[in-house]
Amino acid sequence: MTTVPAARRRPIVLGDLLPGSLARDTALVAGSAAFVGLAAQIAVPLPGTPVPVTGQTFAVLLAGAALGWGRAALGMTLYLLAGIAGVPWFTDGASGAGLHTLGYIIGFVLAAAVVGRLAERGGDRTPARTIGTMLLGTTIMYATGVPYLMASLGVGLGKAVDLGLTPFLIGDALKVLLAAGLLPGAWKLAGTGRGHSA
Repeated sequence: MTTVPAARRRPIVLGDLLPGSLARDTALVAGSAAFVGLAAQIAVPLPGTPVPVTGQTFAVLLAGAALGWGRAALGMTLYLLAGIAGVPWFTDGASGAGLHTLGYIIGFVLAAAVVGRLAERGGDRTPARTIGTMLLGTTIMYATGVPYLMASLGVGLGKAVDLGLTPFLIGDALKVLLAAGLLPGAWKLAGTGRGHSA
């Protein structure tokens, strides 16, 4: 007879479906940082703003949901610190601490942790829950990115919102809807149904 609680036997996030423990977790943390770094290279500059449209935010949200709060936060911390140290995996191969958009990257750590924690509680198991989870994660990224942009450019809040939030709302809505289809679908394919461990 096993003494392992039932909550331990059921995967909490998608990353738990993979076998292993420390080696798996190390690979997931490093892989999530590399995934966001790769997504950062998918960048479309917008006229009049230093903030491009990238795949980063979508990658951060997916990493958070797939890995849970601890691994996702570690992965985004690795992405942030390695990029500041010189790894050229910020947007367009940039690195260093002098970017106007560094506030968004700092927000990746908190957003990934919050999305991961909500996913651990079933926040990615249904489309409606996934939408709520992804909207909160996106809001967190803006809550750190826009004030940092405001300070680094020396502009007012209204101008920073015009430069660093408003042009991206439609694209972010599409990313949230895409996640709302992908994540519950992944759970369904994994055969775990809609149950979750709190």
